[in-house]
Amino acid sequence: MKPEARDNPVPREMRTLLSREQLIVRETQRAVTPFGGTVVFVSFLQRIDLLGQIRTHMPVRWRSHNQIDPAATLIAFLIAVLVGARRFVQANWLRGDRALHALLGMARFPSDDTIRNLFRRFGMGEVHQLYAPLAEWQMQRLPKRADGYSLDLDSTVFERYGEQEGSLKGHNPRKHGRPSHHPLLAVLAEAHFLLHGWLRSGNCGPARGVVEFLKEALALWQQRQSIRVVRADSGFFDDELLSFLEERRLPYIVVARMTKWVQRAAQQVEQWQILDENYAMGEFRLQLWSGKHERRFIAVRERVRESRHSVGRKMPLQKTGFR
Repeated sequence: MKPEARDNPVPREMRTLLSREQLIVRETQRAVTPFGGTVVFVSFLQRIDLLGQIRTHMPVRWRSHNQIDPAATLIAFLIAVLVGARRFVQANWLRGDRALHALLGMARFPSDDTIRNLFRRFGMGEVHQLYAPLAEWQMQRLPKRADGYSLDLDSTVFERYGEQEGSLKGHNPRKHGRPSHHPLLAVLAEAHFLLHGWLRSGNCGPARGVVEFLKEALALWQQRQSIRVVRADSGFFDDELLSFLEERRLPYIVVARMTKWVQRAAQQVEQWQILDENYAMGEFRLQLWSGKHERRFIAVRERVRESRHSVGRKMPLQKTGFR
């Protein structure tokens, strides 16, 4: 196309290939972006003033006036991750997106080398200096709840490629035999807020170090609001954790491992409270071989239904149609 045609775009008419409808095609010199949905996220960041908080606590300062503001570089990194970048080099996708630059108010979008150089300046001291006040600021923003918050303990598996510090072979449900990390997480369920996290090696079990981890999480929380219950799956069914929760007088719901002793005790339950046509509940007390005293167990049984594809573990209970 000739330069004068770009400077003075003239609409032209054409028909669609299949429906033969008439269209008017025009050119525009306005900047466009495929990431228009980031407007909502940018508005959210403006509302909470995340950039101001980062600038206040950012431990890295550049001497050169030609350098991009470290706080702006960190925000650019967050935007790159938001739109799908999984490697530093993929942040360069956004360097030519003038519409996104205008939305962020950036004259220059940082390259992948600029982002790497910023993170190389972070040691343990700089990480604590930046993220400790940011975590405090986020917890202050949580809404007040009269009933308190539920604290969920969980773990997940991140498979790793190449050689990354702490990545070891362990249980990996997606890619067997590949090195991984096995993070430990504490989440305030009602707020969907990550209170604390540990990045552990891939060869760790789900409950490894969970008591010390929970101590740190509760220290971060500092009794701002009450913890109404601590919840965890069967990977955390450990006497050390249960004893710690009982010492702190924290109510808890932890899924029991279905050992033969637990199954045998559940089979001997005779009194069941009918909840509805499909569910019933019973309870029993049992002291496990590793436990110091008896604990209360709640058993829930469900009627076998052909319409329900997801079924739990079946046990040979009474022949009542329940499992």
